[in-house]
Amino acid sequence: MKSVKYLVSESREVLVSHSGLAMAGALLGGTGFRKRVNAADRRGSRNGRIPDSDVLVTMIGSLCLAKPDFAAVEEFRDDVFFKRTFGISRVPSEETLRQRMDETGVKNEEIILETSAEMVERFAPAITPCWGEMVPLDLDVSPFDNSGSKKEGVGWTYKKVVGYAPNFAYLGAEGYTVNAELRKGTQHCQKGTPEFLKRSLELARLITDREILVRMDSGNDDIENIEICRKAKARWIIKRNLRRESPDEWLTAAQAFGKRSFPREGKEVYCGETHRERGGKFLRVIFKVTRRTMAAKGQGLLVPEIEVDTYWSNLKATPEEIIALYRDHGTSEQFHSEFKTDMDLERLPSGKFDTNALVLQLGVIAYNILRLCGQSSLTFQPFLPNDLKAPMRKKVKRRRLRSVIQDMMYIAAQLVYHGRSWGLAFGRGNPWLPVWSHTYAAFCYS
Repeated sequence: MKSVKYLVSESREVLVSHSGLAMAGALLGGTGFRKRVNAADRRGSRNGRIPDSDVLVTMIGSLCLAKPDFAAVEEFRDDVFFKRTFGISRVPSEETLRQRMDETGVKNEEIILETSAEMVERFAPAITPCWGEMVPLDLDVSPFDNSGSKKEGVGWTYKKVVGYAPNFAYLGAEGYTVNAELRKGTQHCQKGTPEFLKRSLELARLITDREILVRMDSGNDDIENIEICRKAKARWIIKRNLRRESPDEWLTAAQAFGKRSFPREGKEVYCGETHRERGGKFLRVIFKVTRRTMAAKGQGLLVPEIEVDTYWSNLKATPEEIIALYRDHGTSEQFHSEFKTDMDLERLPSGKFDTNALVLQLGVIAYNILRLCGQSSLTFQPFLPNDLKAPMRKKVKRRRLRSVIQDMMYIAAQLVYHGRSWGLAFGRGNPWLPVWSHTYAAFCYS
């Protein structure tokens, strides 16, 4: 078979490869982000200076395309569509963007996080509960591997890699990001967590007024976290750190008070509840104790294996339900993965800690923009005629950010100016156009 040769020429038309940014612009335009940032920017645009709002919005737009490096901004310098979409008069150069991000640091942290929460509250099609009408708030640390770099704040993390150890808070089964805090790699997961938890609960209240269920792992087994949840009138499931507690003693207690089951030969499981003293109070403890005398492949064990999992909880549910709810907490690992790989944010672009902290927080807005695009597209998909449905898998409850970037951000169109109006003209037969246009319209007119 002979290779096909094409004639290469340059069109006079303005073509856009990333028209999905129109949705990002509509979502940001529905908030007061630019206005609030400009109000806090004392220097403004005097002497030709690019306003802080233009710098931050430029970075958000780049992050929505999974391009966190400052050098990526160069391709938008003369992009008419990019400027119009975000209301930017002048896109900063790579050098200016880096300098201004260093200068800005974390001074706009509250504005960024509150804007993100406002955007989710206004545009999210649903915040899916986990038990009854209760909405989960999952807090977890996920190390960012920055090996081979000398960036400020990198250190030996508990995952045995050199990098950062940021903390995240996700709301709902969809995993909308409520809060994110960059931390030094050597920082213990509990250090600073009470303040992070308190702020995350406040931000979650900006999104929903339903009861919140906080889920945290054993690294955050601290009475201070429980007291914060109690004061915020939130429920909690926190995995206990067994510290020096004896597995054999737990097995004895489980055999006395637990419900026994036999999932397979050679494996006994005891589930139940008891109370333990913590901070001068007796709190409810859920336990799951597993005793194995035979391996999964049928090999007998000379010494029985005892595995103990215990949880602090004030949730009025059965032990089995609480254990299952905590197991769902593991879904947050997928959200971490989307930050690291789908948005390419694991290796943060700057050598300065505060600048990387700012990039991560702007990443929260970009993450939620992409999540809103994906979840909103799922709500329109079932109501489209079969011949207009987008080519996505059926029975999907949450679209991964990589799929949103590939299918909805990088969708080609022609930028058209006609009758004093700007428009986007898509190719005929584009399978994503129906769901894309419905999603965009929903953001524009909400």
